[in-house]
Amino acid sequence: MEIDYSNIKVIGFDADDTLWVNETYFRDAEDAFGKLLSKYETKNQIDQELFKMELKNLPIYGYGIKGFVLSMVELALELSNNTVSNTTIQAILDIGKDMISKPVELLDGVESVLKTLSESYRLIVITKGDLLDQERKLKQSGLLHYFHHIEVVSDKKEENYSNLLNHLDIKPSEFLMVGNSLKSDVLPLINLKAQAVHVPFHTTWIHEQVTEQETNGKAYKTVQQLSDLLAFLK
Repeated sequence: MEIDYSNIKVIGFDADDTLWVNETYFRDAEDAFGKLLSKYETKNQIDQELFKMELKNLPIYGYGIKGFVLSMVELALELSNNTVSNTTIQAILDIGKDMISKPVELLDGVESVLKTLSESYRLIVITKGDLLDQERKLKQSGLLHYFHHIEVVSDKKEENYSNLLNHLDIKPSEFLMVGNSLKSDVLPLINLKAQAVHVPFHTTWIHEQVTEQETNGKAYKTVQQLSDLLAFLK
């Protein structure tokens, strides 16, 4: 199905795993956490329980590293029946601090794509996560000057997008969202009659995965890397 992008005036970009590496650090942190708690449970079971804990805490802490760390601490207490050592709690906190201090690693071709597209479109960032952490990454990325607006949202559902587009006076028919998550960056926009492009990252958090049934019949394009956008966005 051919998709017409001729009306697009504004392009929104997800940040984590679309502009720079992020999910890889969470997987590494999960591995470190599993080793810390290996005396209490198997690695596979710890991973499953941590995911459940994160989901339970999402309404309280939201997305991002800080909520992730608090979920690890809570699970450590739970699995150990509140006997986990102070040393292990400190190690969990150190995992979180290490994640926050990671350098910003841009994905291939990001800056050249933004530079080219910014000459013809208004570019904005719409991302989930902790405000301080996302501001830090945006500043360190060296990409801020390409964007007209930065929005860190609590979630990426239709209502969040609709409110933001209304606030910025952007018509859905003139808006294109680009991101690595079908659940957060693609499907909500399609439902709002906007456009979306999926740029898969090599690893995706389970919470962001969708079924084939959910994507069936939805009109969106999938590209393998961000530079592929330039083939149909002039």
